[in-house]
Amino acid sequence: MSDWLIPLAITVASACTILLVWRGLHPVSFWLVVGYPLKTLHVYFTWGNVALGCSLTRKRRRWRYTLDGLPVVGHATISLTHKRKVRRVQIDKPPRLGIVRPCRLGFRVNVKLMDGQTPDDYAARLPNLAHAWRVHSVRLVASRPGRITLLATRGDPLSEVRAPVLSEGLLRVRVGLLETGAPWVVDFRTVPHWLNTGATQSGKSTLLNALITGLSGQPVALVGFDLKGGVELTAYSSRLSAIATERAECVGLLDDLICLVKTRMALCRTNKVRNIWRLPEDLRPTPVVVLVDEVAELFLMAHKGEKDEIASTATALLRLAQLGRAFGVYLVVCGQRVGSDLGPGVTALRSQLSGRVCHRVNDPETATMTLGDTDPAALDAARQIPANMPGTAVVVGDDGRWYRARSVYVSEEVAEAAAQTNAELTPAWADLLTGTDTVTVTDAELEALAREGEPT
Repeated sequence: MSDWLIPLAITVASACTILLVWRGLHPVSFWLVVGYPLKTLHVYFTWGNVALGCSLTRKRRRWRYTLDGLPVVGHATISLTHKRKVRRVQIDKPPRLGIVRPCRLGFRVNVKLMDGQTPDDYAARLPNLAHAWRVHSVRLVASRPGRITLLATRGDPLSEVRAPVLSEGLLRVRVGLLETGAPWVVDFRTVPHWLNTGATQSGKSTLLNALITGLSGQPVALVGFDLKGGVELTAYSSRLSAIATERAECVGLLDDLICLVKTRMALCRTNKVRNIWRLPEDLRPTPVVVLVDEVAELFLMAHKGEKDEIASTATALLRLAQLGRAFGVYLVVCGQRVGSDLGPGVTALRSQLSGRVCHRVNDPETATMTLGDTDPAALDAARQIPANMPGTAVVVGDDGRWYRARSVYVSEEVAEAAAQTNAELTPAWADLLTGTDTVTVTDAELEALAREGEPT
């Protein structure tokens, strides 16, 4: 008997070693050839029980060939005259699964909704499905009348992000990776204003460095507000058209930005257009991206004498957020702590910042202020961001959905080098205020950018 057991054991051990080495050297091909077929069989054969356990089934009456129960008379008398009959019985019918389609990170599958079901019924059961299918996570990525699409990822794609920061067109920067494997793109043309919160060492400043790196090579003006004494943004002053490091300087710079918006408003009114992107090419002004670091410092009041100054600051920021998009002024507001205790101006400003990025935070109120008016599940995900994954955040972007995402690590030295390399693209602040500086973007390029932003 041992004559065939030893060769069998050697063969099995060799096959297991080959599979392990294959999975380590090229996990994608191993998944497509070995993992995907096995996972597909597992999903199909267990779907009935999984749907029943997740309360996704519906009762249906179907014809079945059944056997009557055996009645007992007395203690031992059993009638054996019962026969099988075709009758209608109630069964638990699971939703219909479509074809399980493989992708690089896992698989996608369409599910046909049963009568009375909505996508929210499945959104509440995503953790159950992830455990049942033995995958890292399951997300509802698309829905249409009567059908939804589920994406299951077999591992966490955010465990390591090495994608380079790229400029993907005017006011578009690829800063990292989404949990779906898609690139994380900050597009100011689609989402004009962003709120970026996070504690120290959470990755908030790294995201700001990535934005500066991507925008520095574009024909845009960068304006900085740095109330940490200038230690965050002064290193990029060669690419900044203006920077304010004190409260009084911030008030003056905000007044200049309001004047800039009014000038562009008059220009658009004269040419009978609604925004600067419909102006003729030779009249189109340069877009301005305003970077605000540590927004809480703009609203903190040390004594009552600062009350009027803070009120004017809050009003100016709110006006920029309300009017800036049409006239080429975009906001990136960053802060370690953003709470309602800073005053009503912060809450009003938050409502105008439709782009949300919440890194790991120290207090739950900051997470609530950032994501509280979105899906409650996004708030739960933000509170679970581990400290050993800096750059990881919960993002609400252009499609209105929330995603876990992670930005590429960009050091201060890399961002400073990009700013110095593109210093010649920095427009003079005086030229921006007088309207003599224009952006060199043709209508054909704008149409190409619009096509790139369309959903595929």
